[in-house]
Amino acid sequence: MNLGLPEIIIILVVIMLLFGPSQLPKLARGLGEAMKEFRRASSEITDEVKKASDESEKEKE
Repeated sequence: MNLGLPEIIIILVVIMLLFGPSQLPKLARGLGEAMKEFRRASSEITDEVKKASDESEKEKE
């Protein structure tokens, strides 16, 4: 599902109407922190899986 420019503009207008311009910086900051935390957790999981895979291969040898 790809979003084009018109769809993004409509979404931003709806968000601005719902939350108001004063709340947008707080909302953006919270969204940014959530994305950062998700990436960090995802990276940790990937590292753990890779580590477990490497250990499993060493045990087979």
